[in-house]
Amino acid sequence: MGSGVFYRKWRPQTLSEVLGQEPVTQTLRHAVESDRTAHAYLFCGPRGTGKTSMARILAKAVNCPDQRGGEPCSVCAMCQAIAEGRALDVIEIDAASNRGIDEIRSLREKANYTPSLARYKVYIIDEVHMLTEAACNALLKTLEEPPRHVIFILATTEAHKVIATIVSRCQRFNFRRLGQTEIVDKLRLICEKEGIEIEADSLMLIARAATGSLRDAENILQQMIAYYGNRIDFDRVQGELGISRDSRVRQLARHVVDRDMAAGLRVINSLNSDGIDFRQFNLGLVEYLRGLLLAKSRCEEALEVTGEDLAEMGRLAADTSLDYLLKAVKSFSGLDFRTDNYSALPLELALLDCALSPGPGQEQARTGKPSRATGVTETTGPPEKTDVPVAPLHAEAPVAQDDAEVAAAPHNTDPPVAREDTESVATPDSSEVPGDATPQDITHLRGRWKEFIRSLRGEGSSGNLDAFLRSACDPVDLEDDTLVLGFYYSFHKEKIEDAKYRHLVEKKLAQVFGRPYKIRCVLVDYKREVASETRTENPVVKAALEMGARISEEEY
Repeated sequence: MGSGVFYRKWRPQTLSEVLGQEPVTQTLRHAVESDRTAHAYLFCGPRGTGKTSMARILAKAVNCPDQRGGEPCSVCAMCQAIAEGRALDVIEIDAASNRGIDEIRSLREKANYTPSLARYKVYIIDEVHMLTEAACNALLKTLEEPPRHVIFILATTEAHKVIATIVSRCQRFNFRRLGQTEIVDKLRLICEKEGIEIEADSLMLIARAATGSLRDAENILQQMIAYYGNRIDFDRVQGELGISRDSRVRQLARHVVDRDMAAGLRVINSLNSDGIDFRQFNLGLVEYLRGLLLAKSRCEEALEVTGEDLAEMGRLAADTSLDYLLKAVKSFSGLDFRTDNYSALPLELALLDCALSPGPGQEQARTGKPSRATGVTETTGPPEKTDVPVAPLHAEAPVAQDDAEVAAAPHNTDPPVAREDTESVATPDSSEVPGDATPQDITHLRGRWKEFIRSLRGEGSSGNLDAFLRSACDPVDLEDDTLVLGFYYSFHKEKIEDAKYRHLVEKKLAQVFGRPYKIRCVLVDYKREVASETRTENPVVKAALEMGARISEEEY
């Protein structure tokens, strides 16, 4: 076996050897071939996806005297010097450690000198987002009008931190994470050249642990070789990566789908007893749950699994709903093991959160504790058909409650009930009352509108659907089963009218108000100053209005 760090030894030397970035390589190849290269490029993407390698290959291609088809020959003196880091005209700068204005001023001065041997002087600035604001401003003029013999190649893992004025002066290319199959193929090639015996399943585990970074995968493979030698068994890879056997991933996924808390907790406890790295195990579980979600969505072609595994996923996905699988993926993918990889609590909480969530046509599971407001014991089973006497309640003057108190009240979602002073009343369990038994009109909907807005938190592709309704619209009318929403701006109106957001709003309306509603969006005058009946019911608000106050905006 040869020596050297794998990610440097097996670094691609031509554009065609770069994995997984075909749109980028094709564009650059055509630019070099037609002699239409730009003066500045910005390479953005996750670590280990080939940004720096691509920059060096581009530097070779534009300076190679024998380039053909946009590819460097990789054998001439210039290509060899650039590949070995000896070329005086290819300057690499680490912006993380050379981030000040003095370094950039020095760069600007030297950029004016013509190349010593090459056709172009190429500056490769890695992690450009680390430059200080003053350094970025010093670089701007040179990027806008650089000398004809200079090409800048900027690379970053955090493109959102690069100032817009620099981005606008560059041709931007986005690098994507590599697929597991692409990483496995490269690792297999390395093993063949290095004389390493390793199973395909072991390479797949390494690729999965690398999460799309080829450099990370190559480092993991070299670490395995240093520890176990030229023959690496599957069990050793599992042990080194802290990954449990796939059977336990499938077992826990089955228990999540079946909502079997006891069996799921036993699996998690067995992982804890065996000292399994929960973070790595959860990565495998999330990947498997994602597979179930794709199988349920009939998008099997996106799965990189065997036919037997695909058939098993299909059978398991058939036993649950798409909404529940979506919730499971969100619950487990959001776990944070950065502080402690050996605590089972995050996994246990995610399992219970999924298992206790209401199924189709079911209510939220109850705890069995007596309600302080009514004295009625809440149970997890079906409600009994009995009346429970309630202690006499005395009428009291209304008391203003803030949002936190209202949200914490045991029955804040129930409609108001008239109370007698000295007479005991029989109150049935609220679970016996169907959701659509309560007469609902526009006043009722307005009265619970803030509660409805709060229920939308976390919904939508960005988790902020509530922000598009909060203070942006009001329920203005109820036409049979259609709720008319009055929006103040067309931007919010068009957003909610989008089919996917309309569906989420209508679905949540049915959940909160107990009956299905369609929505119709209209534009109204911005922030009508006339206080609604619901707002003025609060005695504190009413008193303030009588003293000349004006409602300008509501907090939710």
